Amino acid sequence: MKTTIISIFIAIVLIIGAFVLSKGNNSGDVAAANNVTIVDGKQIIEIKAKGGYEPKKSVAKAGIPTILRFETSGTFDCSSSIRIPSLSIDKNLPQSGSTDIDIGIAKATNIQGTCGMGMYPFQIDFQN
Repeated sequence: MKTTIISIFIAIVLIIGAFVLSKGNNSGDVAAANNVTIVDGKQIIEIKAKGGYEPKKSVAKAGIPTILRFETSGTFDCSSSIRIPSLSIDKNLPQSGSTDIDIGIAKATNIQGTCGMGMYPFQIDFQN
């Protein structure tokens, strides 16, 4: 009887916790990550590619020469192929390694990218 009560209590706590966490971000937006650095006057946006992209959303500064750096590590799924239609980028990445793509100086805009199959999205929000 005591074990049953404890189990019910734990289940209620877990359900309430899941409910609270699901309400924390009900807008559907993805939180931005701190994966942007500036080195020698160039902005580098690092994105890990394996089973999708991490982070899914990057926030960067507009008006600065920018390099997208994709890091792969044993990536054998479709995230090893990136597409950014607005920049006419369609590139296969190596299964492991680092790939830099120079996109020049971006204007204030939101760039959408996906894997080669369109299953895994990512975005880069360039702000003034």
